[in-house]
Amino acid sequence: MQKTILMTGCSSGIGLDAAHGMRERGWTVFAACRQRVDCDRLRAQGFISPLMDYTNAETLRSGLDEVLEHTGGTLDVLFNNGAHGLPGAVEDVSTDGLRSIFESNVFGWHELTRNVIPVMRAQGHGRIVQNSSILGFVSFPWRGAYVATKHAIEGLTDTMRVELRDSGIRVILIEPGPVTSKIREKAIPHFEKYVDWENSALRDRYETSLLKRLYESTGPDRFELPASAVTVKLVHACESRRPHPRYYVTVPTHVGGVLKRILTTRAIDRILARLR
Repeated sequence: MQKTILMTGCSSGIGLDAAHGMRERGWTVFAACRQRVDCDRLRAQGFISPLMDYTNAETLRSGLDEVLEHTGGTLDVLFNNGAHGLPGAVEDVSTDGLRSIFESNVFGWHELTRNVIPVMRAQGHGRIVQNSSILGFVSFPWRGAYVATKHAIEGLTDTMRVELRDSGIRVILIEPGPVTSKIREKAIPHFEKYVDWENSALRDRYETSLLKRLYESTGPDRFELPASAVTVKLVHACESRRPHPRYYVTVPTHVGGVLKRILTTRAIDRILARLR
C-alpha cells in the first residue's frame, strides 16, 4: 500500500515543493491549504487538497475527516508546515497581533496534532514532522512574534517526542534557515494590521531597515536555499528507519546550532545585535 502524508500550507514555497516531491516518490499526498482557491488549483494538479485553516478548528476536523475517508482511517505522516510572520519590534507588536500569530502558528498545529495522534496510536505507528525554523532556537531582532511561536513549537515537539517514545509515533523537527518562499510578502498584511511603526520610538530603524526589507525585493538572502532543500530532509524524516529528532537546513542553521552550544548568551546577543 502507498504511504500517506497530510501536509499543511501547500499553496506555495516549502509546502508546495514538498507536495510534489513526496508524490514523485510514490506517496499519497494530501496537500492542504487554508484558502479554497489554492485547494482548487492543487486539485487541478491531481492532488487531494482539503481545506484546512489553522485558525478555524472546524476546517481542521473536516479536512482530517476527508483524509481519513480516503485512507480508510489511517495516516502515516502529518507534516505541520503552514505559518505566517509578523515582523516588528516586540514593544510595537500589539497583543492582539501576538494572539493572532499564536492561533495560526501554534494553537492550530496543536489542535490538528491532537486529532491525529489517536489515529496513529490506533494503528501503532506514525510520524509527526514539525517545520520549525532557525528562529526556534535563535532569537533574531525584529522577529519576536514569529520567534515566540517557533520557540513554543520546539518546546511542544521536544516534549511530545519523549511522551510518545513508546507509542510507535516518531516526532521530528525540521529547522530551516533562509529558504525561498513567500513568507515576506504574506507577512505584510499582518504587519500593517498589528504594528503601529509610525508612532514607535524605533521609527527611524523601521525606515532605514525593516520597511525596505519588507516592501522591497532585493533578491535571495545570503545562504538562501530553494524549498527543495527542506523536501530532502522531509523525505529522510518520513522514509528512514531511524529518523533524526531534528534536521538543520541551510548554513545559518548549522552555524546557529554550533554557536548556541559554545558561546555565552552575551556573546550571541552581540552577534545578533548587528543584524538590526
